[in-house]
Amino acid sequence: MSTLAGISAVAGVLVLLLHVALMLAAAPIVLGLAHRLKARLSGRIGPPITQRLLDLSRLLRKQPVVADGTSWVFRAAPLASLAATLAAASLVPSFALGMATAPFADLLTIAGLLALSRAAMALAAMDTGTAFGGIGASRAMMFSVFAEPAFFMVVFTLALLAGTTNLDTIATLIHSGTFGLRISMALALVATGVVMLVECGRIPVDNPAGHLELAMMHEAMVLEYSGRHLAMIELSGALRLLVWFSLIGVMFAPFGIAPRDADGASLAPWLWAVGMMAWIVKVAAMTLALAVFETTRAKMRVFRVPEMLGMALLLGLLAVIFLFVSQGFA
Repeated sequence: MSTLAGISAVAGVLVLLLHVALMLAAAPIVLGLAHRLKARLSGRIGPPITQRLLDLSRLLRKQPVVADGTSWVFRAAPLASLAATLAAASLVPSFALGMATAPFADLLTIAGLLALSRAAMALAAMDTGTAFGGIGASRAMMFSVFAEPAFFMVVFTLALLAGTTNLDTIATLIHSGTFGLRISMALALVATGVVMLVECGRIPVDNPAGHLELAMMHEAMVLEYSGRHLAMIELSGALRLLVWFSLIGVMFAPFGIAPRDADGASLAPWLWAVGMMAWIVKVAAMTLALAVFETTRAKMRVFRVPEMLGMALLLGLLAVIFLFVSQGFA
């Protein structure tokens, strides 16, 4: 029994290392794919898919220029943001369950790490003392006030179904077909999609391609950064988008993912390959859906964003209510 437990522990660490390497390598490519698809849908050729990787390598070779009057917060924020996002990425499974971090993969912990990443950048934006930085930070915090309760309603819905907020356990139960098809899950999926658009600063909430607009949010917070600091910020943003894609895939469509065994780890490498292919298909499908959505939608006015998040909160609340009603009749 101890030998099997040791093998399971080694397999869990190996899956974790492969998962982290996959997320770091795929994050810039997924963002590049989204930009290429948007360009093609708009009738343009667009940049190559690997353009983001080339940009990151170019920025890493440049010395950062630090604005006068800034404190250590400005210099530490990019690393803190990337570290928090990477920690969240290590908790969200991609191609296999049973990673070494599975016992700590709590949805509330993941939400807290992503909030920590966002708060670090907001503090850095205010540390510069510029008007654009203050505007971007205030908008990011204002939107998070509405986005986090909507996501907590989704977490509450899944916790009522699974009896826990552990993502690995929730994915295992959904993968086994324990819950079946429920209207609550569909409502929670839509609410999670809206929260993802806000958290990642995508259209219609923010325009990731705009750099000189008064209505921008994320780009306003990073205008003072350059060099390797900007590279860490760009990698953190790409990784955040991929984390949300993986989170949606695990919570609502964990098909193809390598299941864990009785000892809590996945021991079949051929299932890892199947899970990786399924993860690539899901991420590509969500990237295409995001590109189509952003191509057909215009940027929303700033003060209309809380209304959209209010609808997401309402959908999450309806998911909880419908789940209570269905369980009451069961």
